[in-house]
Amino acid sequence: MKYILSLLLTLVFLSGCAATWNGVKEDTTNSVDWTKSKVNQGANYIKEKTE
Repeated sequence: MKYILSLLLTLVFLSGCAATWNGVKEDTTNSVDWTKSKVNQGANYIKEKTE
């Protein structure tokens, strides 16, 4: 009985970690894209003002 309970708790924990990891990867990707966008906007603004 203890073995089955331990196995079930381990499976729940691992599935939660997998979901968290996918969320972290998605958030990181979104952050990188947002940062690239803002850097490009800033560079274009500076380019327009210096021409």
